[in-house]
Amino acid sequence: MNRRKFLTFMGTAGVVSALGTAKVAEAGVHTFPYYDNGYGVLHDLTRCIGCRQCEAGCNRVNNLKKPDVPFTDVTVTHKRRRTTTTEWTVVNRYDLGNNEFVFRKIQCFHCNDPACASACFTKCYQKNPDGSVTYDDTQCVGCRYCMVACPFYIPTFEYEEAFDPIIQKCTFCHNRLEKGQLPGCVESCTMDALTFGRRKDLINIARKRIAENPDKYLDYIYGEHDAGGTAWMVLMPKPKGMPQIAPGNAAEAAPAMKKVGLDTHLGTQPMGELTYGALGTVPMIISFWPVIFGGAYGMTKRREAIAKANQEKAVAEERQKTLETVVQCIEKEQGKDAADKARAAMTAALDEQDAKAEKGGEDK
Repeated sequence: MNRRKFLTFMGTAGVVSALGTAKVAEAGVHTFPYYDNGYGVLHDLTRCIGCRQCEAGCNRVNNLKKPDVPFTDVTVTHKRRRTTTTEWTVVNRYDLGNNEFVFRKIQCFHCNDPACASACFTKCYQKNPDGSVTYDDTQCVGCRYCMVACPFYIPTFEYEEAFDPIIQKCTFCHNRLEKGQLPGCVESCTMDALTFGRRKDLINIARKRIAENPDKYLDYIYGEHDAGGTAWMVLMPKPKGMPQIAPGNAAEAAPAMKKVGLDTHLGTQPMGELTYGALGTVPMIISFWPVIFGGAYGMTKRREAIAKANQEKAVAEERQKTLETVVQCIEKEQGKDAADKARAAMTAALDEQDAKAEKGGEDK
């Protein structure tokens, strides 16, 4: 990669990040398309026995690395596990008290309005009509803002990969859905603990189960409204001795949900509305640092290669070409107003860098 391409790449990344706030101000509240006919999965904790067959199914259909502990060993469910880059779903056991235990499967919830997607300024995430939230690594810059934004702590990063690390997470078996096949975990469940279908139908199924068994189920469908709604929803048993709650009351459901590791304090506002544009709050100087650093480095090397008489002119021309290239990229992606702001900000930053360099030379 030559210097011009390097500066263009680094400059675009820094400026696009820095201009996030301005773009949000123009766009207003940001949400993703809501696909009313999307698919989902209802996880009924009263039916799950912690056999880990869903883990095995996920591993198989996605060609993931085999775990150190075989799927036949269910004792690992007694530990509080999180998803990893090679384990896109895990099952944990939870203690409800009174010698009552349940198992819950953990994976991406595939939010209706995903926070990971709204926080990603390179648009690596996509909410699909089938309900899945998928990730495209070809544009990922490794910022990991998606990991910070996710309220369920699902996206994981390949820290062990030295040269090309990417994010890994459950895909809802998007490629299988396109072929009319079930997700690997659902297909592997022998206890009917995972019910696949249209999200709106699953909500009706859950309500029917609650109505028919009010003493068995807690009257709360986790994911129906939590975090703006999710494709994956959870139906849990009512702990022994606990009185039934008001239908759908998150505050009353919180103590029981907390016992199975679910947070009912996320609210009903789509998380994407809260995280979109967060990158714009990063101070300008930090966002423009790649431009400043890259430009300073390139100009320093240039000074060594040209005669002193032509130095200032050559550097100015090169800087202007680089700046215009970056601005053109921004104008194409965000419009003329954003490009004008970027040109002014980069010019000021680079001029300041030149002034500091000249002052340093005089001091010597």
